[in-house]
Amino acid sequence: MSTINKLIAKLVKKKLKISTAESCTGGLVAYSIIKNSGVSKIFTGSIICYSNSAKIKYLSVSKKTLSKYGAVSRNVANEMIDGLYKNEKTQICVSTTGVAGPNGGTKYKPVGLVYVGIKIKKKKYIFKKIYKGTRLQIQNKTKNFIFEKIDQLI
Repeated sequence: MSTINKLIAKLVKKKLKISTAESCTGGLVAYSIIKNSGVSKIFTGSIICYSNSAKIKYLSVSKKTLSKYGAVSRNVANEMIDGLYKNEKTQICVSTTGVAGPNGGTKYKPVGLVYVGIKIKKKKYIFKKIYKGTRLQIQNKTKNFIFEKIDQLI
C-alpha cells in the first residue's frame, strides 16, 4: 500500500477532513488525494492560488505581507493556511508556496525553496525546504514531504 493510500485510510479511520491551498504545487497535492476512490469522506477541496492577486482574493493573504516578505515566505504560507481554514473549516489544512523553477530563483530565494504550511486541528507548522531537481521533481518532493509529515503528526 502506498504512503498516500495508508494516509487516506488513517484519515478516514480518524474522521479527519483535509483541504489544500496550493501555489507552487499547482493542485498536485489535491490531485494525489482525489485520484483515489472514496476520498469524499475526507477531502473537501483545494484552492490553487498561483498569483499574488489570487492569494489575496481567495485566501485573504494581506498585500502588506506579500510586499514585505514576498509570496515565497513563511508568513505567506501561514496566511494561506488561515485563509484556507476560514473557507473550508477542515481539521487538516495544507499550504504550499515556493520557487519550483527552472526560472524565478534569486540569491535569497533559490529555485527549490518551498514553504509548506500544515495545520492539524489547532496546531500550525511551517516548514522550509530546499529541494534540488526539475520543476516536477521539486513539486513531487514537496507533495511527498506533506503526506509523510501529516502521517507523522496525526
